[in-house]
Amino acid sequence: MSSSSTSTKPLVSTEWVAEHGKDKGIRVVEVDVDPSNYDKGHIEGAAGWNWRKDLQHQLVRDVASKEELATLLGKSGITPDTTIVLYGDNNNWFAAYAYWALKYYGHDKVQLVDGGRVKWEKEGRKYSTDVPSFPATTYHFQGAPREDIRAYKDQVQTKLGKAGLVDVRSPKEYSGELLAPENLPQEGAQRGGHIPTAVSIPWGTAVNTEDGTFKSNEELKEIYGGKGITPDREIIAYCRIGERSAHTWFVLRELLGYDDVRNYDGSWTEWGSSIRLPIEK
Repeated sequence: MSSSSTSTKPLVSTEWVAEHGKDKGIRVVEVDVDPSNYDKGHIEGAAGWNWRKDLQHQLVRDVASKEELATLLGKSGITPDTTIVLYGDNNNWFAAYAYWALKYYGHDKVQLVDGGRVKWEKEGRKYSTDVPSFPATTYHFQGAPREDIRAYKDQVQTKLGKAGLVDVRSPKEYSGELLAPENLPQEGAQRGGHIPTAVSIPWGTAVNTEDGTFKSNEELKEIYGGKGITPDREIIAYCRIGERSAHTWFVLRELLGYDDVRNYDGSWTEWGSSIRLPIEK
């Protein structure tokens, strides 16, 4: 298996997508925090995935199973040779989560559109409301999931004080004042606060406010390095349900090339509700 960092560069520009989004072997896919955005208008030819229905297991709290994701890829006309180009709203929160999930199961030909919908709209590019259909394929993932990019509650517990834990939520969530982002219902965990020893580096510090693109690698190294999150350490990122931390995972592993970065997708909704797990406020 080729490693992603060498074969497919992690980012493409909106210009590139406008020119090449419909090329043979490319499939553009939109994944939004608010799935209704796709129906209102999307990049022409893009498939739309619903993170709640398509990327989450419906009965068990987990990423969609390998079989479920393979079925979704087949419906989208994707083969193991297809390069999947992801973008979405909220600076690619769930597009980054989809990217992480695809890498987890072993589809390495995947890219993120720098800036996502924010940049596409800022540039005044057109959307389409046509929903494309693709000739279905039968997709199979080869090999076992890549557990080296995922963290579980028990692992996190054993790493307290050893691994670099990055809390990518807002400062008010980190302090325990809020349980969820300000604009969302305040639910999802029994306690507020953060995992002991975690540093607060909100996901948004990695992007430029004006167009949602990622900051330069030099700036990013300074932001994370300044809080002790350096490439020589094992790093675990978490948020509330795992999508904002997938965005930070993408920055550290795919853009900066840190070797050992995991996304703890159980995140605060698991940790903050678990019996006897330590919390700091």
